[in-house]
Amino acid sequence: MIEIKHICAGYSGTEVLHDLNLTIESGKVTVIIGPNGGGKSTLLKSLIRLNPHTSGDILIEDKNIDTFSSSMLAQKIAYIPQSRKTPDISVLRMVLHGRFPYLTYPRRYRKEDYEAAKNAMRCVGIENLADKNVSTLSGGTQQKVYIAMALAQDTPVILMDEPTVFLDIAHQLRMMTTAKQLAAQGKAVVMILHDFPQAFAVADEIIVMSEGRIVSKGSPEQVYQTGTIESVFNIHFSRVHTSNGWKYFCE
Repeated sequence: MIEIKHICAGYSGTEVLHDLNLTIESGKVTVIIGPNGGGKSTLLKSLIRLNPHTSGDILIEDKNIDTFSSSMLAQKIAYIPQSRKTPDISVLRMVLHGRFPYLTYPRRYRKEDYEAAKNAMRCVGIENLADKNVSTLSGGTQQKVYIAMALAQDTPVILMDEPTVFLDIAHQLRMMTTAKQLAAQGKAVVMILHDFPQAFAVADEIIVMSEGRIVSKGSPEQVYQTGTIESVFNIHFSRVHTSNGWKYFCE
């Protein structure tokens, strides 16, 4: 579980997050949605100290992240960023980077590290690409490599900033299934998504952010009932009941 208490954070002296208070529970998929520039990515980066908060506290399992070493924090939180450089390295070696927090000097991979990497690759369907160079792969396949690296890290918290980017619809759906499976294992899974129907289908909890503040939080049904989506995004957001429950859509 993550507890965020009165967090303020920003860039170059400009505050982006304003006095945020939030609890992210283990065993759930939490989806953050909001307009561009609303502070979603800043929040995730603050959780891993990539963008340090200027005030407030962030607790993981009742411990302040400011007291963690870098390796200790990396054993608690895996992070898939929205954008990154593509390294000139094999897929297997890239996925093995997820095991770095567990290695001591000199960094030599153990049997369990290779097993974790191969299991993660199998989970996202890239086990046959182990020897391929990451830089030669399509954007969608590269995204699967980064997801596999996060899975190999085997942390209780997984943060994903737009994890479905570059993925075709079949693999987007598979990513949502993987997120639910990870939550079922007791992990706290946090995703930023821009596809509202997808967000409302996968989420146990929805967080709506705007201008660096949380304007709504709750189950998909609770957030829908508030009308926040329509007021924040100036769209018509509706739903239809199917044999599989409510399906949400926007116009």
